[in-house]
Amino acid sequence: MTDRFNTFRPDGEATADRWAGALHLFDQADKADLADLAVLADQAGRTAQHVGLADQAEEAAANRWKRAGLMFEERRYIETARLLAGLVEEFPRHTSARLLLARAYYHSAQLNRAEEQLRTLIDQDPVEPYAHLLLGRVLERQNRRDEAATWLRRADAFTADA
Repeated sequence: MTDRFNTFRPDGEATADRWAGALHLFDQADKADLADLAVLADQAGRTAQHVGLADQAEEAAANRWKRAGLMFEERRYIETARLLAGLVEEFPRHTSARLLLARAYYHSAQLNRAEEQLRTLIDQDPVEPYAHLLLGRVLERQNRRDEAATWLRRADAFTADA
């Protein structure tokens, strides 16, 4: 893993995998800190809300979101899907997380799961053009070409103005 910390792109910027492998270290610290704060809150007779646990939980979710994006860039799709599945369960209306989860499922050939996430996303946000396009591609890979054509036409209709 240490060899990954020395990887750079041709423009001199660090590659995504340089940081993706290290971000989990901070998540573990967050969990330990949350446990310590919960114990202190109980001892002081205060609720966890007074100590700001909700804010820290959201911070941990933001870190997981960033780490998922980095892992996706590294093409570690199965690991990305595992991480995002929990995040989507926690925040079911988060369009970007659900879309990235569907993309991770698509790239890891978990087509039924990708289809399920995309249909849920389209129910929540019917004008998300990329969801329509990706659903069409998922259905094509499942040899459901007639059904795929409908979704691809819808995606074309959304992007025709752009």
